[in-house]
Amino acid sequence: MLKILLFIVLFLIVAVLLFAIYNHYDVQARGNGEGYDPDEPVLRTPDEAFAGLTGFPYEPHYTEITDSDLGALRVHYIDEGPRDGHVILLMHGQATWSYNFRDMIPVFVNAGYRVIVPDMIGFGRSDKPADWEQHTFEKHVAWLDSTLEALNINGATAFLFDWGGYFGLRVAVEKPERFGRLVLCTTGMPRADSVTGSLWVAGWRRYVLKPEVFPISDMVSNMTTIELSDSARHGLDAPYPEERYKGGPRRFPLMIPATFLNPSTARNRAAWEALQNWNKPTLTLISESLAKRGFPPKDLHDQIPGSADHPHAIYPDTGFFLIEDKPVELAEKTLEFIDGSPL
Repeated sequence: MLKILLFIVLFLIVAVLLFAIYNHYDVQARGNGEGYDPDEPVLRTPDEAFAGLTGFPYEPHYTEITDSDLGALRVHYIDEGPRDGHVILLMHGQATWSYNFRDMIPVFVNAGYRVIVPDMIGFGRSDKPADWEQHTFEKHVAWLDSTLEALNINGATAFLFDWGGYFGLRVAVEKPERFGRLVLCTTGMPRADSVTGSLWVAGWRRYVLKPEVFPISDMVSNMTTIELSDSARHGLDAPYPEERYKGGPRRFPLMIPATFLNPSTARNRAAWEALQNWNKPTLTLISESLAKRGFPPKDLHDQIPGSADHPHAIYPDTGFFLIEDKPVELAEKTLEFIDGSPL
């Protein structure tokens, strides 16, 4: 009997280790994209790539942050609305950029708010580290914090979508003065707390990294219920004229803390625990399909006391990219939340 128990324990240990290794396999050869040049560590999308964008009349603004390995990095952001207005910060997600918020920005500006929309490092008009190994979860948290510091973001209402929330929630617990309210849209805190979630991540990594050409607009289109127009597809693809510009989008799937091997798992778990002390107003917005699978809002409601008694919403007939499916509705819901939760 003892031998059987020892065999079972040994089998489980080996299985866990094999699963962890499988989940963090090395696909470096595919990562940097055709044309990668180690002598050009940081890429900047030419301005002409953004010519002809429709429905996106916003003037680009730039600030600089510093990375210990790469030096100065230029960060692009949109800054619309009255200078003295309360700031609504919009943070995008995987493979996209501030363009995703093109239909939400005017709703907020017309209501009298100042809207600031940064592009993460590696995305949009911001500088793009060419070597995808420069993209780590911890670096992106630090890059976001430095960006918010440079933009003097304090007490803002933060609309955090997808990876914008993964990094933004870390900033929220480490620098709570940055945000006065949180709107969490299709996001959470990845912390390797689910075997099924880890399996999903393993499959997602292979799906994303398999094609020779990373399909930016196709990925968004496959995760919405609306039909993206040709002009919208052009806008989504504009920052990435060649595969070598896609180090960030290709790296993100491998950065997800899906097992204990990821160096950010412990820090994310600590941040998740710290959210038990987050009493500032917090709203969740999620598609019905994701609420049932992968992003149950109850997890956030149970963990964040500041989420109590707010008008959370679940949207039927929508996909992962809710900000493309229902942009105006999300903006109006955010304004309702702001009106009902004075700071």
